[in-house]
Amino acid sequence: MFVSAAWIGPALLGAINEIAQHRLSGEPIDVRAVLFTSLDWLLYAFLTPFVFALAARWPLVRPHLATRALLHLGFALLFCALWAGAGTLLKMTLQPDALWGTPAVHFTRWLFITLPFGVAVYLAVVGIEHAIRYFVATARLSEQLSSARLAALQARVNPHFLFNTLNTIGVLVRDGDQPAATRILEQFSDVMRRTLRRRAHEVLLGDELELVHQYLAIEQARFADRLRAEFEIDDAALSAAVPSFAVQQLVENAIRHGIAKSPEGGTVRVHARRERDIVIIEVIDDGAGLTGDPYVAGHAIENTRERLRALHGDRASLVIAPHPPRGTIASMRLPYREVVLEADVG
Repeated sequence: MFVSAAWIGPALLGAINEIAQHRLSGEPIDVRAVLFTSLDWLLYAFLTPFVFALAARWPLVRPHLATRALLHLGFALLFCALWAGAGTLLKMTLQPDALWGTPAVHFTRWLFITLPFGVAVYLAVVGIEHAIRYFVATARLSEQLSSARLAALQARVNPHFLFNTLNTIGVLVRDGDQPAATRILEQFSDVMRRTLRRRAHEVLLGDELELVHQYLAIEQARFADRLRAEFEIDDAALSAAVPSFAVQQLVENAIRHGIAKSPEGGTVRVHARRERDIVIIEVIDDGAGLTGDPYVAGHAIENTRERLRALHGDRASLVIAPHPPRGTIASMRLPYREVVLEADVG
């Protein structure tokens, strides 16, 4: 482990300091003392993986922050004792004549001398573990967001989508319905702009639903009377933070794998409500239904599930299931929270 290897730095500095102290005092260099100073630091390199495991098992996060802090304080005292015990054994091996009395007395004195520093070292290693985990999670979120943006962009600019959109506009122009053709062009342009500009891992549900409305308007022009959309949104849920593009991807899958495969078309319903500290978002279609379709485990669905896990752990879920008498329901549950979100860039 890289962090364990990092203890080589303090070990080298300790050896250099020991050599310098002997030089300044005019005494011959005691090789055993230099070795003890270096190896005493390296002892914590063997303890570091265990500290990382404890920090990962019981992270310092709400709502258990106080109890976890007390737990890690206890672990810190335990690791101080382990470090002092290993140091005493090392002293007995390299410098038995330098022990402060019996090994038990030396251990006790060494433990109390190094106790504050040992606790600080333990907590610093816990902090390093948390920092590494945070940056890894951030990198994962960035990668997943980039994948979601590319998937959304690809869905908009694929030849089939462009052909149908242009064909719809052409029909409207031929029929003399220029206002409708202009409206579709503006909506398509706005969808593209929102897709390209969005950079944040999360957006407000209200902003996400605006994108969904624009996407559905284009699809309704393409499907004509075969596609209907209904929204039932709790105002209390609009300020909730949701993964970027998550709802739009659920709606897109409902159309592609449900409505489009049904000759008579159907309705896509988007429901969102807040129940205390939980936000529930449902996308329901009465289309072809589940028949071993990749809709359940497709890239977009798995991408959304991964991002929900990264953001909320086990507190969030995304379930795809049949919706009797016909169709499919995608139900996303996540903790309600309001955050200061990154602004889209132009």
